[in-house]
Amino acid sequence: MTPLILTYNEEANIGRTLDRLTWADRILVVDSYSDDATLDILEQYPQVEVRQRTFDTFAAQCNFGLDHIDTEWVLSLDADYVLSEPFVEEMRRLPSGPPMHGYTASFVHRVFGEPLRATLYPPRTVLYRRAHASYRQDGHAHQVEIDGATGTLDSVIYHDDRKSLKRWLSAQREYTLDEVEKYRSLSRTELSWPDRIRRRTLSPVLIFFYCLFAKGLILDGKPGWYYTLRRTYAELLLALTLMDEDLRADAEKSPSHDESGP
Repeated sequence: MTPLILTYNEEANIGRTLDRLTWADRILVVDSYSDDATLDILEQYPQVEVRQRTFDTFAAQCNFGLDHIDTEWVLSLDADYVLSEPFVEEMRRLPSGPPMHGYTASFVHRVFGEPLRATLYPPRTVLYRRAHASYRQDGHAHQVEIDGATGTLDSVIYHDDRKSLKRWLSAQREYTLDEVEKYRSLSRTELSWPDRIRRRTLSPVLIFFYCLFAKGLILDGKPGWYYTLRRTYAELLLALTLMDEDLRADAEKSPSHDESGP
């Protein structure tokens, strides 16, 4: 099994991720020409092999990585994923033969090491047979498509991103443009019901109350508020961008008015 990790300026995260992969004979990292201390940290782990590629999409980076892996199984991780001990033990107990070609895992979100009782982060297929997997882009995200049956793992992975807030805010602007392009390219019937709500710009208010009260994050204190406000900001940025485009389009369609008139 080969862990596959994408990196770009992940000095705040990558060490914690690699510390839980000491069992791996080889770890493939596809780096998008990091210019912080990421490469220096990677050099400290002898089983890490780094291949650099200019970033275009997450899906293309992952497919590039798959082309350079020759083991039957791949463990696909983000640079801010930290494996739990039960997760590693469960992987070791999995049968080596058919019928499963992939496994999906759930996540526990951490805020600077503090676990939250809930998250909006969906389960992901992270473990799969290389020959049966390929990636496609989905807005700013990417999805792995498995040709064959998939199962669900009982153990969790910790999601703990400690990059600076400034970096996160910058990334959200880029993600928002990718999401807007996705919504513009799909008809309403092609959107999932959560995406339809987002398209109607209702999500910022809904996400705020859903996270705090439905998910119970208000009970997690400051980390719960921190997560809720970040998710609300991301939805608000998307809603504002969609609304701005709609208002501009409506203005172009309507007849011009003399602002000096009545």
